[in-house]
Order: sequence, then structure tokens, then C-alpha cells
Amino acid sequence: MQTSPIPRRLAALVAGCFVMENLDVTIVTTSAEPLARALGTTPSSVGLVVAAYLVALAVALPPGGWLTGRFGPRWVLTAAIAVFTLASVGCASSGTLAELVGWRVVQGVGAAMMVPVGRLMLLDGVAKRDVPRLMAWIVWPGLAAPVVAPLLGALLTTYASWHWMFLINVPIGVLGLVLALRWVPDTPGRGAGPLDVPGLVLCAAGLGGLVSSSALVDHGLPVAAGVAVAAGAVVLAVAGRHLLRTAHPLVDVRVLRVRTFRASSVGGALFWAVVTAVPFLLPLLFQQVFGWSATTAGAVVVAVFAGNIAAKPATTALIRRFGLRTMAATAAVAVAATLAVAATWSPDAGIVAVVVVCALSGAARSVGLTMYSILPFTDVTGPELRHANTLAAVVQQTSMGLGVALASAVLAGAAALTSDAPAAFRVTFAVFAILALVVALNVLRLPRGAGDAVRS
Repeated sequence: MQTSPIPRRLAALVAGCFVMENLDVTIVTTSAEPLARALGTTPSSVGLVVAAYLVALAVALPPGGWLTGRFGPRWVLTAAIAVFTLASVGCASSGTLAELVGWRVVQGVGAAMMVPVGRLMLLDGVAKRDVPRLMAWIVWPGLAAPVVAPLLGALLTTYASWHWMFLINVPIGVLGLVLALRWVPDTPGRGAGPLDVPGLVLCAAGLGGLVSSSALVDHGLPVAAGVAVAAGAVVLAVAGRHLLRTAHPLVDVRVLRVRTFRASSVGGALFWAVVTAVPFLLPLLFQQVFGWSATTAGAVVVAVFAGNIAAKPATTALIRRFGLRTMAATAAVAVAATLAVAATWSPDAGIVAVVVVCALSGAARSVGLTMYSILPFTDVTGPELRHANTLAAVVQQTSMGLGVALASAVLAGAAALTSDAPAAFRVTFAVFAILALVVALNVLRLPRGAGDAVRS
């Protein structure tokens, strides 16, 4: 049985939103110096542009499910696309760092509503067996975005101007807005209780603390980053206690009682952190240890993107043949293997061999994240779906920020212990290889038939 044209159209629309959301996470990372000159600030301060977006994105995720239940997916999705697009124009028109950071906050709020709302709309309207195909449509373009974004940002800044890093979103956003108004059915909200204001404040504070740790690490403040993580974790624990006790929780965390959802949340968080660290670590290795130029380093990392594309057509067939549990574990082991190989690289490593390993890493990354995008929802139905979708989005987004922060912290700690840059990278890649193996062990604890609802 084939997926109907309407869900395919909606999946393509949500995929476009996912591309915009993820593209803007890292597109400014290679353009810090020219952007700083244009805004009259220092390159290190440009990190606030990334941090503001990530923090706003994480903080605005929890109320998305409530808004969808109250107003319906059509109007929340179209409003989110409009806010993101207008904020992109505001970013491009900024004349100071403060203006740009302010618009990035607005942009992050819009981004927070786009993909989770679109994904909920799809999951709520299709048979379980169609979920793998639709999720593959959504996931793989978004996975490519943070890999190609640094190179794209460098090219736009070099051959056009920094404004185009944000203006590139405008035609995509306008098209997405038109298509959303045409394709998304105007279904009413299914009802939502009163807004859980204490839960919203606690979740926002906790998530903000966790995600801000990445920026603190980038600014050379590891102790402050550790405090932010600890404080964020404590506040989120208080938030969890509140959400379990209140009559109308912002997010119903009782959905974690579903075994596949709980296991995929834990394993998925760690897997997202590992694979997010890879595109961060590789350019640093290539430039600081191998002595390659930024352009060469960025071009080689694009091999990860090539691996993503190559693996995409096979994901649905692999699920049908082997099941989610087996493929999620296999992908994690494959990622661990590529990281272990990267830990052995030296400055005389052949560029062809490096490209091949990067491509294999990208393929494993694509397969694994597709599995972890499907597994949380295999056994969740009905009213729980909205809450599961919100929690899954929160896990994904916070894990991405924490992955980079963890990579920075491990690399800095290894460099301090070894006083040798190549050794520090070897230790860091080895640590993340071990974490990937932990992911595999976690998913293998599930029963063999876990997630089989999407195979029938």
C-alpha cells in the first residue's frame, strides 16, 4: 500500500521547514569574522547569535503542543512559518549585534513551532505502516542542513554578503507559507485545558539552562557551563514533579511509561548528541591538526551529507526487512566504528580515505536518526501522541546543543591533560565512539519485536 499524495505533500512541506530550522543553527559559524566586522563587534561575540537561536528554540518547544490543541495545526504552522520568515528579514536588516540577537530569538520561536506541529499533523493522520516512509522524507533533508550550512555560510559571505545567510530563508518561507495554506486542512483544535503557566516557566528555565551551556563552553567558561547544566537539570526535575501532579500539565510526562518511547528518548538523546558533535569536531581536526584550509575542511565534511543522501532511499526497506530495533543498534555501532577510525587519523591521512569514512559516517547517521525519529511513536496513540511529540522535539533540540557543548568540553579537557592537539582529538573521538556503543546497548535492551507496528 502506498502513502497517499496528500501526506507526501505535507511531509515535503515539513521537510522544508526542517531544512530552514537546522540550516540556521550553524550557517553563521564560519562567518564570524566578517559578520563581526559588519556589526562592529568581536568574532567571539558572534557566538551569541547561535546561542540566542538555540535557547529560544528549546524554550519555545513545550507550548507548541498546547497551542496546536487549542487552535489547530493549520494556523499554528502557518503562523510559525510567517514568524520565522519575517524574523529572517529582520536578521538581515540588523545594524548591531543586539538587533541581530533579538531577531534571532524571534526566529528561534518561529522555528520551535514549525517542525513539531507539522510532524504531529502527519503522525495523527496516517497508518502506522506509512510512518517510516513519511519520516524518511522529513528527516534526511534536515540532517543535511547542519552539515552543509557552514560551507554555504562561508560561500554566501565571501561571494555575496552576510545578509544572504538569512535572506536565503525568505523565498523558502514564502513558498512554505503558500503551500501550507493550500495543503494543510483547516481542522479545529482537539481541545486543551488552561495553559499550565508554572509548567511553562519551569520548563523554559530548565531547558534554557541546559542549552545555554553550549555558548558558555564556546566562550571559555567551562565552570559556568557546568553550573548551567546542573541548574537546568535541577529545575527540570522540579518541572517533572509539577507536571506529574497538576491537572492540566503543559506536557504529560506519563507518556514515558511507554517502554519504546522511554528507551528511544534516552537512546535518541545520546545518539543526537554524538552525531551532532561529528560535524563540529571534523572541521576543527582538519584545520588545527591536518593544516587544511577552511574551504577544504568544509568541502570534505560535505561527504557526511553525501552519505545522508545515499542512505535515504534504503531506510524504509531496511525497517521492513530487519525492524527498528536492529537497525537502530546497527547504525549506532556503525557510527562508533567510524569514530574509532577517526581516532586513528594523523596529518598524513589520505584525503580519499577520510572522505570515504565521512560518507559512511553520514550514512549511519542518516539511518540511525531516521530510526530514532520513528521509534518514539510506534506504540503511542490517541491523546498521548501530542505530548510524546512535544517531548521528542525537546529531547532532540536540547541534545543537539549539549552534543556540541560536550564535544568542546571533552576536547578542552583532553588537550589540558595531553598538551598535544592530535592526542586530544584521538581521545575525544574515542569517547564519542564509546557513547555510540552505549546507544546500541540501550536499544538492544528492548524486546525483539519493539516497533513492529510500523512493519505490518
